[in-house]
Amino acid sequence: MKREVKLLLNKACDSLVLAIELFNRPYNRGRVSGTLIMLDHAFEMFLKAAILHRGGRIREKRAKQTIGFDACVRRSLTDGRIKYLSEEQALVLQTINGLRDAAQHHLLDISEGQLYVHVQSGVTLFRDLLKSVFNQELTTRLPTRVLPVSTSPPTDLATLFDSEIGEIKKLLTPGQRRTLEALARLRPLAILDATMRGEKEQPSDADLRRIAKEVSRGRTWTEIFPGAAAVKIVADSTGPTLSLRLSKKEGIPVQLVPEGTPGASVVAVKRVNELDFYSLGAKQLAEKVGLTIPKVVAVVDYLGLRQQTDCYKEIRIGKSVFKRYSPKAVDAVKEGLKRTSVDEIWRKRSVKAKEAP
Repeated sequence: MKREVKLLLNKACDSLVLAIELFNRPYNRGRVSGTLIMLDHAFEMFLKAAILHRGGRIREKRAKQTIGFDACVRRSLTDGRIKYLSEEQALVLQTINGLRDAAQHHLLDISEGQLYVHVQSGVTLFRDLLKSVFNQELTTRLPTRVLPVSTSPPTDLATLFDSEIGEIKKLLTPGQRRTLEALARLRPLAILDATMRGEKEQPSDADLRRIAKEVSRGRTWTEIFPGAAAVKIVADSTGPTLSLRLSKKEGIPVQLVPEGTPGASVVAVKRVNELDFYSLGAKQLAEKVGLTIPKVVAVVDYLGLRQQTDCYKEIRIGKSVFKRYSPKAVDAVKEGLKRTSVDEIWRKRSVKAKEAP
């Protein structure tokens, strides 16, 4: 591991420890802002370490400063040489970054339930990326006792949001004069919702006042925050983690837009660079493994490579859809043919076709 990578990774782990320590402190002065700021910093240092580790650059040519958080996420998500982030992981990162922006630059009132979800999902994501990028276990970097602690961790996002909307309604009751507090409490919900809908900009006061009016009128949180309705908390043996559903059936679709579109999040940007990662068509794949196109397609179907996102992806640009394979598909086909011959796969395919009605 290069020295700069090692130093950045150590710095990332230091900030993660501080974020956990701040979350678990027994008093509240500066606790929320400090936790979000250090958690966000931990990920920025990690992203830069990972980009360098995978052969990328964290400085533009002749630039004095390193690239920022969004650029780090974009490269980690879309650069074919570097790519190690999934869309779900990128959205978790952008949500944390959006909350940090609000906490550092203005007012943010986030409930304990929400804060726990974001911190625990952040620790889980850090653990997963540390393993996938550096092949290190988080337990080697942190004392085993160091974990976010909550006396009542939420496991149901719907219940959490219902509770939040109920508290906000109380603050908006006529005569309370607590509108500013209500807006501050709406902000983290609006940030999560906007991130899921592919927007990066912080919600304005006008946006929050409009949302507050909808809350006062009795609209449900799923109507007010359709993007947040795509988020689901999934509990596993290590604690609740945040799973983001972005399919049309389970949530809202991500709208792809040209890079540089004002206010668009990284995940919403058209990922033209994915063509660098998924660089092979069926013809090129067939040539690299020495098969005909029909036979390589038969092997792909037999091995189920179309269901493996690191091997295959359908990339839509405009009205056109490109069926693309990554270099990993070449390795997967070669490994598969060591176990089962192409002739056997072709025979099974022919028998199945004859049996079909």
